[in-house]
Amino acid sequence: MKYISIILITLLLSCQNSVNTMSAKEDILKVLMSQQNAWNEGDIDGYMQGYLKSDSLRFASGGNISYGWQNTFERYAAGYPDRNTMGLLTFSEIDISIISDDSALVFGKWELERSSDHPWGLFTLILKKTPEGWRIVHDHTSSAK
Repeated sequence: MKYISIILITLLLSCQNSVNTMSAKEDILKVLMSQQNAWNEGDIDGYMQGYLKSDSLRFASGGNISYGWQNTFERYAAGYPDRNTMGLLTFSEIDISIISDDSALVFGKWELERSSDHPWGLFTLILKKTPEGWRIVHDHTSSAK
């Protein structure tokens, strides 16, 4: 009987962890979809809501590293000054790994559909769970050009 109790408790705990993991993955996917939607509306401010508003935010792309939410915002604003440059963003092949109760690793593919070209690449994100929800604290984005 003692062993059955231990097995039942273990099963219940593993089910709870599975539910927590699924909930975290759903919440993270919502962050990414909110970013995608904001981008496609030409709203860089809205897109940036997925990032932690902190000086410790790290963004690496194109051989450059920048730190801080404001620097990342300015980088996006300079690189995508208008709707034509922004194009339509699609995230795909998203793989979310929950590392701990408050951190996750996300891998995926990004694509821009523009009238003149179709750039795409890969990204790796680290997200932290904050009082405001899941936020990106590290973004490493590559371009496949």
